[in-house]
Amino acid sequence: MMSTLAQSGAPEIMGSITLAHYLFVSAAMFALGVIGFLTRRNLIIMFLCTELMFQAAGIALIAFSRYHLNLDGQTFVIFVLCVAAAEAAMGLALTVLLFRKRESLSADEWRELSG
Repeated sequence: MMSTLAQSGAPEIMGSITLAHYLFVSAAMFALGVIGFLTRRNLIIMFLCTELMFQAAGIALIAFSRYHLNLDGQTFVIFVLCVAAAEAAMGLALTVLLFRKRESLSADEWRELSG
């Protein structure tokens, strides 16, 4: 018996898990990211929270894309992932710079740095 990985024909409409389920998970992840970003002062935690918000937006885009049976949302997710990778690289570089200068990862230390 041979199984194929590709779908034959048009994709099926979403099954028992509905669009609302995906949007609820996405909204919960985004809310956790916002709360974590606003309440924490550690730079690494703040960058992780922004990544969580990017992933929540990606889940919503993919869910809408699948619901409407087109690939536009998935294309946008690739763009969001590229932006998130660039943001993570810059964030890590700035965090290392701050830690070398101040021996701290507190976001309040940024106020004391001058160009």
